[in-house]
Amino acid sequence: MKPVNERAVLKINRDLLVKIWAILALVGLSSTARAQQPDAPAPQPDAVIASPAPVQVAVSSQAAQPSAQGVTPVVLTLQDALSRARGNSVMFQTALTDASVAKQDRYQAAAGMLPSVTYINQAIYSQSHGFGPNELPLFIANNGPHEYVSQADIHEVFDLAAFSTFRKSMALAAAARARAEVASRGLVVTVVQNYYAVAAAQHKLESAQRNASEGDQFFNTTKNLEQGGEVAHSDVIKAELQGQERHRQLMEAQLGLLNARLNLAVLVFKDFNDNFVIADDLHASPPLPPLEEVQQRATRDNPDLRVATESLKAAKRDVNTAWFGYFPSLTADFLYGIDAPRFARRSNGINNVGSAFTVGVVTPIWNWGITQSKVKQAGYRRNLSELQFTLAQRTLLSQIRSVYAEAETALNELTGLQRAAELSAESLRLITLRYKDGESTVLEVVDAQNTFALANAAYQDGAVRYRVALANLQTLTGVLTTP
Repeated sequence: MKPVNERAVLKINRDLLVKIWAILALVGLSSTARAQQPDAPAPQPDAVIASPAPVQVAVSSQAAQPSAQGVTPVVLTLQDALSRARGNSVMFQTALTDASVAKQDRYQAAAGMLPSVTYINQAIYSQSHGFGPNELPLFIANNGPHEYVSQADIHEVFDLAAFSTFRKSMALAAAARARAEVASRGLVVTVVQNYYAVAAAQHKLESAQRNASEGDQFFNTTKNLEQGGEVAHSDVIKAELQGQERHRQLMEAQLGLLNARLNLAVLVFKDFNDNFVIADDLHASPPLPPLEEVQQRATRDNPDLRVATESLKAAKRDVNTAWFGYFPSLTADFLYGIDAPRFARRSNGINNVGSAFTVGVVTPIWNWGITQSKVKQAGYRRNLSELQFTLAQRTLLSQIRSVYAEAETALNELTGLQRAAELSAESLRLITLRYKDGESTVLEVVDAQNTFALANAAYQDGAVRYRVALANLQTLTGVLTTP
């Protein structure tokens, strides 16, 4: 073996140490650089936790959103909502379309009784017995081998059935207009209900926010009293449960307001615009008109009764039309123009332009009982229309009493509901103060909180009920009572 060169070994070891130190230095520099970089932000949880603060922020964001987007919210009054809804309601526009179609049907029926003017151009070529110009045609119905017709025809039919059909179309057009009025008044009820539902939901949300805040304060009060040894731990548990219930009611109130706003937006806006505020006049209770005035307006101008009346008229006219099928009809035609063997004003020195007048009578003799069947059909429809008319009269009298009683009851209860809401708020304040002084129990405080929440909700619902009752009253009278 060759002896080991010690110098070579030392050189190798020295080179290895240098490389190791260089690697360690590079690693240390990279670690230091990473340590100097800022930490990445930790992922934040989505804001879906139901707590009082997010609820208030979400509610206030509806008012803050327009300013953030630079768009002014639409101030929506009840009259604005009604006018917008009339342009968007499919049912109301359908009723208006039906009325317009019925109007055109009446125009067509009237125009059908007037003379009509047509112009006829015709050339008739027939095989003749020979080849001369004066040869007779093989078809005896034709006047010659060559016949040219170019003439105007004024045609008129005198028919009693056509006149009865026109009277029927007048009644149907009036009934269609009445149905459009029914749809308009029904739309008022829908808009009023949705409009004031938003106002009531806003008031309920404000009350729920107040209840949640007071629930948190009551919970803190019980904790402080427990620490001082003045109440038991059961009071703290009861207060915490009550606070959780108040926060749940707050979330439900927020959801109720959102749904109410969306329902109104769908009804009012074409482009689904939820950037609006309403003119809140929910508690500005309008007066209730006297019963005598309601009865006079309802019996004088009720669209449901007009629909039944005009439908009965149309059914009677239909019976007359069927009976007129037994009567003859008279036709008259006045012709002016050319009916000659050559298409020219003059031929062989003879004037080809002339006129003619024809009159005819068409008398029905036998059609296998079709006319009799039509008379029976019209009689059945007339009898049904008479029943519907009497039902509409009875229904109107019943609705006048029922709807007015509903509005009167809602108005009378509204004063009591307002007083109950005020008393429950004052009772809650006093019982809370007594609890802090150790004079009442936690159950009394909880009962007062529940009473206040129920009384306030009942007051808002009572106000909406009265407004809807007034809207239902205008379906009979056509006048919506406003403050």
